Amino acid sequence: MLVCAEKSGGQKKFAYTILATSLAYQFKLGNDRPRTFRFVVIDEAFGSGSEEYARFAVDLLKRLGLHLLIVTPLQKIHVIEPYVSAVGFVDNPTGPHSRLRTLTIAPYGRERLVHA
Repeated sequence: MLVCAEKSGGQKKFAYTILATSLAYQFKLGNDRPRTFRFVVIDEAFGSGSEEYARFAVDLLKRLGLHLLIVTPLQKIHVIEPYVSAVGFVDNPTGPHSRLRTLTIAPYGRERLVHA
């Protein structure tokens, strides 16, 4: 686990670079394995950080060819929008059961404009 919440900008970039390097090592990205599935979950990693560092981290992980599942607060979704093909919204309006709604990025963008 990597925590970057109270680091300076340079420290965050360094921490994200260390994370990417460790993932590259774990997935043996130097080998010729183009058909492997390299799945990484990022849970609220960008909730409190700046948009610049969030974009840096996602771009770095994307360049490694990783498949990302990014969990982020709704107010930060615009940061990752250029990098994703679909979004899923989870809410819990009644208490006992949660709902999941999945949209590809194009319909999501249209709905966002309608509700803005």
